[in-house]
Amino acid sequence: MCADTLPYIPNTESDRQAMLAAIGVASVEDLFADIPPEFRVGELNLPLPLSEPELVRELAALAGRNRPVDSRPCFLGGGAYRHFIPSVVGEVIGRSEYATAYTPYQAEISQGTLQTVFEFQSMICELTAMDVANAGMYDGASALAEACLTAAGVTGRRRIALLSTVHPHCQAVVRTYAFGRDLAVDVMPPDGLALSEEHACLAVQQPDFFGYLLPDVEALERAIHEAGALFIVSVDPISLGLFRPPGQYGADVVVGDGQSLGSPLNFGGPYLGLFACRQQYLRHMPGRIVGRASDAQGRTGYVLTLQTREQHIRRERATSNICTSQQLVALAATAYLAAMGKQGLRQVAELCYHKAHYAAQRIAQLRGYSLTFDGLFFKEFVVRCPRPPSEVNRALLERGIIGGLDVSQYVENGLLLCLTEMNTREEIERLVEALAEIGGSE
Repeated sequence: MCADTLPYIPNTESDRQAMLAAIGVASVEDLFADIPPEFRVGELNLPLPLSEPELVRELAALAGRNRPVDSRPCFLGGGAYRHFIPSVVGEVIGRSEYATAYTPYQAEISQGTLQTVFEFQSMICELTAMDVANAGMYDGASALAEACLTAAGVTGRRRIALLSTVHPHCQAVVRTYAFGRDLAVDVMPPDGLALSEEHACLAVQQPDFFGYLLPDVEALERAIHEAGALFIVSVDPISLGLFRPPGQYGADVVVGDGQSLGSPLNFGGPYLGLFACRQQYLRHMPGRIVGRASDAQGRTGYVLTLQTREQHIRRERATSNICTSQQLVALAATAYLAAMGKQGLRQVAELCYHKAHYAAQRIAQLRGYSLTFDGLFFKEFVVRCPRPPSEVNRALLERGIIGGLDVSQYVENGLLLCLTEMNTREEIERLVEALAEIGGSE
């Protein structure tokens, strides 16, 4: 059979006509009559369909052009990070018992899954020094947005404040969530804080989008609470192996992205949102919580509890509409934290810190390059380049190096570089040599 005789959708013309008649329209075009013509997608100009053998050959040819990321030094971060993943993590999440990550509603047949969720929550509480944590959210950005909505629900206020050093993508997600609730969003610089009695919270990122830590977080916490607002901290969980957890400097809600805890980059997902808060905000927390209880015989059992999403309670009383379970990714984070332990996580954080500072010191000595900001940074820092970062990254890629994130829209000729425990001394020296050559060729 020829490839062009194989339709992608196996409906015959008579099938389509029967469906249109049942709907009550004359043609497929009538289904889109409410959409103005200027907003409709025209012809897609797709190539002819392929048979399965032809498609397999084409996909194999495309896959053959891929190069494993580990084959090239990588200094790209900006919210998604390449960390070492112990082999035990893949072994655990690959077990047949965890083949589905669907919500474990039936507690009597889901005790293993429920227990791993409980352990995950416990580890996140210990990591952040907070009282309670939920069973996971979509990703760090949506967790931050949900935290801001939580603050609005707790305080009854209608404005959300974000520090300008919060990741721009996270700011955009917060704005999207706030729009649906008719909440205003104010973005404030760290040195120009102007909270009022209308603000439900101030959300900060620690370390911030550029990799730097807030210089006086205690003063910031006092200003927030004096204004009657909640203090929300979005944190890199790896950094907590080295720096104080937010619970120790007055955070009310702590969020973050759990991708760095045992999940590869995966072209952007699936990821894992972390969410923890103080005990008094427990009933305002979105998502699911697994609790530990006892049955009539005194045996320990695990159950879903405080399910505050609209699928379980009246819509108007719901605190969340999150319906997708991130349990498989949360299980990876649990296995990662259990395998690494406190000392292992600290060692990873120390390696990130020292390698980043060594690389920054070496690059700052190059002609034409300089560090943009002063202060303490963790594993990322911004370098001002002598040429546009897009050109620098292109030249690095020609030398077999994956460069940093172009942040020139925020910092003139700014390049955000990231170093983790995965970067070797040889890779750093290779980066420095390449940057020296690129800077000298302007």
